[in-house]
Amino acid sequence: MDAPLRSPSPAQPPPAPRHPPPGPPPGPDTSDVLQQIMAITDQSLDEAQARKHALNCHRMKPALFSVLCEIKEKTVVSIHGIQEEDPPDAQLMRLDNMLLAEGVSRPEKRGRGGSAAVASTATPGGCPNDNNIEHSDYRAKLSQIRQIYYSELEKYEQACREFTAHVTNLLREQSRMRPVSPKEIEHMVGIIHGKFSAIQMQLKQSTCEALMTLRSRFLDARHKRRNFSKQATEVLNEYFYSHLSNPYPSEEAKEDLARKGGITVSQVMSSPAWPTAPGSCGKFSPIGRIQREVNQMCGSGVEGPDSRSL
Repeated sequence: MDAPLRSPSPAQPPPAPRHPPPGPPPGPDTSDVLQQIMAITDQSLDEAQARKHALNCHRMKPALFSVLCEIKEKTVVSIHGIQEEDPPDAQLMRLDNMLLAEGVSRPEKRGRGGSAAVASTATPGGCPNDNNIEHSDYRAKLSQIRQIYYSELEKYEQACREFTAHVTNLLREQSRMRPVSPKEIEHMVGIIHGKFSAIQMQLKQSTCEALMTLRSRFLDARHKRRNFSKQATEVLNEYFYSHLSNPYPSEEAKEDLARKGGITVSQVMSSPAWPTAPGSCGKFSPIGRIQREVNQMCGSGVEGPDSRSL
């Protein structure tokens, strides 16, 4: 007997396509992050402090600090080997020597408030035989230059200390969030001092030029006391100021100056701008030395407020 026929079973529907599991929500756009960073400057101090506190208390802060340390190790150039002290600036040393020779500064190292003390105790420099000439006005002007110099120097030192302390505290505060080593802080302090050193050099240049102007006027007064004729004074001054870099005249130049000025060679030699007799106060007199050094160190066209006030 034949088996009963079975109706065919309905076809199975095709399986539904598989979708990937849902991923994390899309992160913020880069432009949005930059906009938030730019808006930080518009925040009030209270808002900034609140955000800083929230960041310091966040549970993921140690992980963030660790990631920043890893990134820094891979990308930041090492500062090892650049901490060597730079050699002393030769120009600054020459300026210091000139200020010391003229009695404006003292060789002792000064602490806080030492500038004012030195300003009141420093004595005028120059040759001892300068005391034989009445120059109370010269001493008064030199004292004025000294007071202005130390007043400005004290302002410079105070500004340098305050700015250095501010940057140091800022870096130490930032080291709580990003890696900042003590060597990096020390390196930044050195950079700040280097920037401020340019201000200090400008102050000393201006002071040296004020000294040069004062010495020049004092020299003119000494010329008049020697009763040089107007022609001789003009001839000597013209030669002197046109040969500041090398004011020592040759034998032929001495004879030529004596002939043009109507004076003797010995009178040319007695000019305080040039070498005096052995045993006086050194190979060169103060004004000749100052004019040469200022011409070499202070450069031309730099005129400080001190020199204009004389």
